[in-house]
Amino acid sequence: MKLIIVESPTKAKTISNFLKAEPRSERSSTTGDDFVVESCNGHVRDLPKSRLGIDVENNFQPEYIIPVKKKKAVNNLKKVAAGASEIYLATDEDREGESIAWHLDQILTDSKSSTTRIAFHEITEEAIKEALKNPREIDLNLVNAQQARRVLDRLVGYTLSPVLWEKIAKKLSAGRVQSPALRLIVEREREIGKFKPEKYWTIEVLLEKKDRASNFKAELTKIKEQPLPKPGLKNKKEVEEIVKNLKKEKFFVSSLIKKDVSRTSSPPFTTSTLQQEANNKLSFSARQTMYLAQKLYETGLITYMRTDSLNLSEKFLAEASNFIEKEFGKNYHEATRYKTKTIRAQEAHEAIRPTSVFKKPEELKDKMEKGQFKLYKLIFQRAIGSQMTNAIFERADCEISAGHYLFKAFGLSLKFPGWLILYPEKQKEESLPSLEEKEELNLSKTETIEHLTQGPSRFSEASLIKTLESLGIGRPSTYVPIIETLKERNYVTREARYLKPTEIGFLVSDLLSRHFPEIVDYQFTAQMEENLDKIAIGETDWVSLVKNFYLPFKEKVDKKGKEIEKNFAPQETKKVCPKCGKPLIIKMSRFGKFLACSGFPLCRFTQSLEENNNSLKIKCPKCQKGEIVKKRTKKGRFFYACNTWPLCDFALWDEPINEFCPKCSSILVKTKKGVKCSSKECRYFQSPDEKLE
Repeated sequence: MKLIIVESPTKAKTISNFLKAEPRSERSSTTGDDFVVESCNGHVRDLPKSRLGIDVENNFQPEYIIPVKKKKAVNNLKKVAAGASEIYLATDEDREGESIAWHLDQILTDSKSSTTRIAFHEITEEAIKEALKNPREIDLNLVNAQQARRVLDRLVGYTLSPVLWEKIAKKLSAGRVQSPALRLIVEREREIGKFKPEKYWTIEVLLEKKDRASNFKAELTKIKEQPLPKPGLKNKKEVEEIVKNLKKEKFFVSSLIKKDVSRTSSPPFTTSTLQQEANNKLSFSARQTMYLAQKLYETGLITYMRTDSLNLSEKFLAEASNFIEKEFGKNYHEATRYKTKTIRAQEAHEAIRPTSVFKKPEELKDKMEKGQFKLYKLIFQRAIGSQMTNAIFERADCEISAGHYLFKAFGLSLKFPGWLILYPEKQKEESLPSLEEKEELNLSKTETIEHLTQGPSRFSEASLIKTLESLGIGRPSTYVPIIETLKERNYVTREARYLKPTEIGFLVSDLLSRHFPEIVDYQFTAQMEENLDKIAIGETDWVSLVKNFYLPFKEKVDKKGKEIEKNFAPQETKKVCPKCGKPLIIKMSRFGKFLACSGFPLCRFTQSLEENNNSLKIKCPKCQKGEIVKKRTKKGRFFYACNTWPLCDFALWDEPINEFCPKCSSILVKTKKGVKCSSKECRYFQSPDEKLE
């Protein structure tokens, strides 16, 4: 019996089907050349949580342990491995996967079986069988690169976090890569706060042909051959004077140019561009996107989803060519090979693509979850579309003169869809009537449009990932952990689709920027990523990298820990504790400021500050005195409660609305599927379109 070990049960099941391997529980024999595929369920060893777990005095050697929740899986693997003639470690082909393979190899050293490594970029029968023919050794350079990242992150977190506990609040933490990302979000929020919008005006005219058969709009662009200032006219009186003058002028076409313009298709997806596009088009979070992509990969529908390469295999290019010519015609196909721009991208990997062009999204729709179908369709269209011809538009640029005023209008119409026939994107088409140079036009209407200058917008997950990638911060496997860690630590919240720093996020970012600038420095962080990449290809020793960073860093932390003043000291208030009568004070936690009894620990009363409570302006249905406010538990989960607590203990997990159940009169709450009664005994439900009882 030959044993193949992968990360997940889904991946194990898919590979089993290709090799016709039976589940171990159904086997009558464990001998022969047949296969058993087992899952290790991710990492099997890690650093201990209760201590540093790194021997700083002994070349930073990590102390790896098997977590309690993984011991059962590990014991199972050891048992199966004992009866195997060969063991294949088939974890993902990246640093994380190579590291898991190495840890498995270390755990299974007592097995008498030989252990080899196999890798593949897609889970297809052809790829699996080819990998089995070409086993290799574990790439220790990749293992060392992942180990160096883990050690660096642990050293930064466990060394710097205690400073945050002492100077700001307990249970805070600092991250080597998350901290620069937090700085980006905080700096953007301050830019937004400083921005002062200014008024400006643009002028449009509605022009008619002399026969009044058609009309079109044109915008003022020049006065006396001088372009208008950007973004527009800022003097209201000047605008009014122009409008007055235009009524006296004659309008005629001074220039008309028609030309074809093309729009090229986008390259196939990398990890970051997939996360960005799924966020923009499907409103998926980065975490949701990668979860769905993982499922698609493990079921053999797409290639490996953690990649920064734009390469496409020759096999796929040939398949795509045949597919496009068959579905749309030869004039829709244009073979294109893309050059990866990311520094040190793993060119041996491929871009994210379907494993087969014959697995059409619509034909698989009923076999997938809704989210998986949407993401698969996006990946399928993007990959195939990258091999299609340009979309061709006819553009007409028209200039209209009126005295010393010059207006511009343009028309845009699609002549040939090219790749847009498969991967449609928003493209506003404008139409112009048939015009000729020197043709005179009638002025039908003049319109002045008032605008306000737009300041910078908050980062969405998509725009943050794009910025991190452009700065060289993070890698394909780290974008999701960066964002999720910031949200879990309550350093940022997500409002609509945008990331907003919290009060505690500002405090942490400011302290790090002021006293540990290298930790939040974009260039320094990017350089560290470059050094980790060098370890992965054997150009740099991981111990030297860690040592050169840690020793001066530790010295600085020890020094700064004595110099930095406490950022937030408890503040007195005029309020008294409703439990014991002692004064309430304002304290700081990782969730922001809150009221606490000064008699702590004898009295443990706490209450959210009014400024932290998001009032819904709904009277409490229980006490009829307080208001319902949005609050947060100690673990960060939101709930809704009366602001007179503990005098009133009314609380709900779902957000209430100021309407009441027609059956039992309890307050109604919002859910993802509609509106329902807050009473557990009442089953009243109202969908978005109708009422159900």
